[in-house]
Amino acid sequence: MDSNNVIQPNLEGALTCRGIVAVAGATGYIGGRLVPALLDAGYRVRCLARSPRKLEAREWSGRAGLEIVQADFDDVESLTRGLHGCASAFYLVHSMNSAGAAYAEHDSCLASNFGAAASRSSRSALDSIVYLGGLGETGPNLSKHLTSRREVETALGERGVPVTVLRAAMIVGSGSASFEILRYLVERLPVMVTPRWVDTLCQPIAVVNVIHYLVRVLSTPETRGTNFDIGGPEVLCYKDILRVMAEELRLPRRWVIPVPFPSPRLSSYWIHLITPLSHDIAKPLAEGLKNPVVCRENHIRDLIPQELITIRTAFRTALEQVASHEVETSWSMAGAIAGDPDWAGGTLFSDHRKTGVGPPAWAAFRAVCRVGGSHGWYAANGLWRIWGWMDRLAGGPGLRRGRRSSELFGYGEAIDFWRVVGFERDRRLTLRAEMKLPGEASLEFIVTANENGGCQIEQVARFRPKGLLGIMYWYAVSPLHYFVFHGMLRGIGREADKIANLENSTTIASRIPARPDRPSGDANKIS
Repeated sequence: MDSNNVIQPNLEGALTCRGIVAVAGATGYIGGRLVPALLDAGYRVRCLARSPRKLEAREWSGRAGLEIVQADFDDVESLTRGLHGCASAFYLVHSMNSAGAAYAEHDSCLASNFGAAASRSSRSALDSIVYLGGLGETGPNLSKHLTSRREVETALGERGVPVTVLRAAMIVGSGSASFEILRYLVERLPVMVTPRWVDTLCQPIAVVNVIHYLVRVLSTPETRGTNFDIGGPEVLCYKDILRVMAEELRLPRRWVIPVPFPSPRLSSYWIHLITPLSHDIAKPLAEGLKNPVVCRENHIRDLIPQELITIRTAFRTALEQVASHEVETSWSMAGAIAGDPDWAGGTLFSDHRKTGVGPPAWAAFRAVCRVGGSHGWYAANGLWRIWGWMDRLAGGPGLRRGRRSSELFGYGEAIDFWRVVGFERDRRLTLRAEMKLPGEASLEFIVTANENGGCQIEQVARFRPKGLLGIMYWYAVSPLHYFVFHGMLRGIGREADKIANLENSTTIASRIPARPDRPSGDANKIS
């Protein structure tokens, strides 16, 4: 990445800030990238999160100058306490992931609560809110999604605290919802019969440019309480954007055949079936494709100059990060996590298996943590794929969400159609099912070290059925458990052996002295 695009420390701006900078929505795609950028720029940051545990695994969670505070966005008093002592606040909260069809009303209510809490806090410290909204012409033809973004702007400022609004169209970066939609559509559909939205104009912007603007508004007084359109250097139609993505993926030309009707509902079903996004997210995004999203003014470019990245460069950078497993944040990381199910009482089915293995506990746990995504599930991957497709057809997330990293994850992250709801390093991993099921399911792995240096791996699948259909479902899939769960446990044991042997080989190799006739740079190679 060009050095001009890297946010350099802005200590002067940080020093003029009269208090802490609050970030509401730090668990989301933009918030998870904004927090470290603010810290790099010299600001003190307070993350307000419904589930603070979701931030524990972030690389920046232990940095100096950072606070993580639990805040209930439905409770003004809770938000007021969270904002106390803050000079500015970023509001990056959306509820499409969790509120379903009622997301617009829920978002407006949450924004109103935040504005009220900010108003109370502004009496002592807080004097501005920064909000990332959506581009689009105003009027009756604006989609529900974009209309909701405008309603949030109004709700945030209705109590008098100045709101700086940055309105963006498609944000392109590894892990972004827009990027994932385009990548999967282009990879999987050589011929696309599309509604007429493919000719709609859009002004996409790279995520690094968005983060730069968000950080810089804090030290640019002229932006306070003002609305700005932000976009990249190009205006393209969606058909051209699909073409650029195909070229960067080095795929043959994709044939796009437009049909003369909008059909946003049909588009949302296609997006749900072909891409990792759920129908709850796909539907409002598809409805917004009918609206041109182009900057009507570019005043912010004069106030906060930076090199704007082309969509081709943004795609190329994002694809490189996906290939190297360096995706910093993903759209799937956002969203509320349901409370743990009450396993006490009622009918509870379980499948409990355990095995002893020779490798130490840390190696076994590392093998456990490789489940899902491109690595697969150690056994019966064909059955897992069939299950994923059935779940997609039923409206669930399916397997296509994958995982952000092949090795790393933390509390609250998605792994295919599971969500991490429990994590103790080298000890325990608990996954909650988010697929469409007639009941509630979890999958837990427990690793226990033993005296001889090896360990025991326990695997517990639990299912609490909802009604007769749930009971019938459990007995229908039970015959497959041997292939799925027994095979998985054996596969984890084999992978733990490989991990331990590789670690031992590396350790032994590092201790072998260099031969006199061998250059010192080859000292770690075994002849």
